[in-house]
Amino acid sequence: MRVSVCVGEYAKIPYCVPGLDINVYSMEELSYCIKENAFLLDTALLEERLLDWIERQCGLQDLAKALQPLVHKRGSLSSFVGMLLEYVGFCSQEDIRHVEQVLKQGAGLSRVEKRKSQIDHLVRKKKYVAAIRGYDELIRKWQELEKEGEPLPAVSCLAAIRHNKGVAYAGMMHYGKAAECFREAYATDGNREEYLSYLAAKRMELPEEDYITLVAGEIEDYQATLELEKEMEQLTNQWEQQPAYLRLYNRRRMRVENRQAYLADTQRLTQALKENYRNLSCTAGMG
Repeated sequence: MRVSVCVGEYAKIPYCVPGLDINVYSMEELSYCIKENAFLLDTALLEERLLDWIERQCGLQDLAKALQPLVHKRGSLSSFVGMLLEYVGFCSQEDIRHVEQVLKQGAGLSRVEKRKSQIDHLVRKKKYVAAIRGYDELIRKWQELEKEGEPLPAVSCLAAIRHNKGVAYAGMMHYGKAAECFREAYATDGNREEYLSYLAAKRMELPEEDYITLVAGEIEDYQATLELEKEMEQLTNQWEQQPAYLRLYNRRRMRVENRQAYLADTQRLTQALKENYRNLSCTAGMG
């Protein structure tokens, strides 16, 4: 049984984390919010209002006093957050180091870039549906800011957004849509790697004969097709050494040698895939 000891008092008035619009009522809630949204935080967190909340609502005068110099002298956000998380003890040392690293990397990033980082995190967690919606919203926001003449990151950032949207589609095995995203990314900044990604997605989408026809009709970089085929061959060889491939190979044998066992195993796998798909389709956590 795990017992958690809370630090400080439970606040009667919540603290609204700037930039996130999330209300927290305890130091543990604040720590969790910081850990989960580190890529969206900025120096707005270094404010007297937070120190006042820590002191008056949570009753932690010593922590507020320790953090005060970093607020008044506009110290680094990573140092401020690191000290706060260390004091509360809600996060592991590994989590604290990770948060500090994220904050150091995010220093100076625009809101668009920070939002991209949040959505990229969804892709890494295989929350593909939520990620695709997030990228669509971000692209619309980019276009709005562009029309208004607002400053934007380098165009390579927009290409990366479109590329990562393609990665999310590929994760769902929607290779045709993934190819469209990679093509758009290539048109955005002309990066050759985007063209290779486009070819790879079409290679996965189309039957071999149709892919050859496509390549013959619209090829822009013949060398790229040769590189892709070489990489596909290497990946195929690696795949055939993986446990997942060996399990599929054994299932083929089972289908012939023991039909009843094969059907029972198929039912088990189908149920597991359904559960996994439900998890991947979850749209929670967008923030």
